[in-house]
Amino acid sequence: MAQDVGEARAGAAPAAPRRGFRDLLILLAGTAVAVAAVTPIVRQWLGNQPDQRLVDLEVYREGGLAVLRGAPLYDFLTQPPQLLPFTYPPIAAVLAVPFTLLPWRAAQWVWTGLIYVSLVIVVCYAFRDLIRRTGRWAPLTTGVLVAATAWLDPVRDQVRFGQVGLFLLAMCLADCCARTARWPRGMLVGLALAIKLVPGVFLIYFLITGRRDALVNALLTAVVATLGGFALLPSDSSGYWFGALLQGGDRTGAVDGTTNQAIHGIVARVLDDGPARTLVWLALAVVVACAGFAWARRATLAADAAAGADSYSLLLAGVAIVGLLSVVLSPVGWIHHLVWMIAVVGALAGDGRDTRRCLFAVGLWLLFLFPLPWWARSLIGPNHSLGTVFAGQVLRDSFGIAALLSILVLGTWLVKRLDPDNRPADPSQPQVGVGTLHP
Repeated sequence: MAQDVGEARAGAAPAAPRRGFRDLLILLAGTAVAVAAVTPIVRQWLGNQPDQRLVDLEVYREGGLAVLRGAPLYDFLTQPPQLLPFTYPPIAAVLAVPFTLLPWRAAQWVWTGLIYVSLVIVVCYAFRDLIRRTGRWAPLTTGVLVAATAWLDPVRDQVRFGQVGLFLLAMCLADCCARTARWPRGMLVGLALAIKLVPGVFLIYFLITGRRDALVNALLTAVVATLGGFALLPSDSSGYWFGALLQGGDRTGAVDGTTNQAIHGIVARVLDDGPARTLVWLALAVVVACAGFAWARRATLAADAAAGADSYSLLLAGVAIVGLLSVVLSPVGWIHHLVWMIAVVGALAGDGRDTRRCLFAVGLWLLFLFPLPWWARSLIGPNHSLGTVFAGQVLRDSFGIAALLSILVLGTWLVKRLDPDNRPADPSQPQVGVGTLHP
């Protein structure tokens, strides 16, 4: 008997290397899928005309060069034909200094690589339960999801312009959704806020959901980073906080441009500039803000009471609502800011067991695969009928409308579907969800 057991163990020994080899193959397959998907995007935009290639990265890099030269940070414009100013807090220019030490071509490749590293992080948080459900196939699942999200129009624009949107999204998701943070929770949101002001909506989120420690950490981080900017660049910091910031509308471009999918942009494409337009915009913004933050709070508190995959989906839904509010409430919410739709799709998909939720997620993913707002230009003009022009205007605002509807769907339908208060208690389930973040 002992001999049989020994022989059985001896015969089973080679299984571990075989499993390790298969796991390596799965990892390589997932990586290959992701690389194959992003290669055409990278080839297109890094092979673009030099004056059209990663133009926002050029702004950051020129800001870093201004820091090194001691030149005024908010007076320069990038090279023609773009002529773009630096519009971010001074600390963002300080953080861009390392990219000035690289040749321009190398900086583009490094920045693009970091964009896709951030996308992987975002996918891992947005689709956590779906990825975990696939077990040992998780690396392949991750690769497929990275490939699918890489082709979303806002994500492609991140590479096209060399933007920071995915960096900020990854920081906010990690700070709000990590089950156990290895850093003071709120610190990443604070750093994101110091780099770009729009993540400031998460201060409200921390406040209304009782994450007081996260709120304090975020504020401290943002203040320290901002004071660091004043220490390193006192003149530029004063010029930004008391000058350039107040000129935001003049420095960021026309608010009625197609790429502005915020509420302000939608209203500006209907009403002429003036008090009436401002009043309508502010009224709509207040309504959306009140409803959105209330729904985000409800989703987060429901996550604290739910269990399993439902808990994480509710938590992610609350965070995604706040992320979308950062876009639609801003005076300018460019299309590339809507990378937050990845979190929305992830919250809707959950762990993939609910068919109706998955259909919603796939439909939203399909909608953002195509540059619909830009297609509207062929439908708008004096030679078209009133119905065609109206359809064109709706199509032009389609991403902004989809973002607003996503806030509604997450805050009402999804929360109602998953909130444990709406279902009989299941004694077999634990009482505290895996997504719970205690203050």
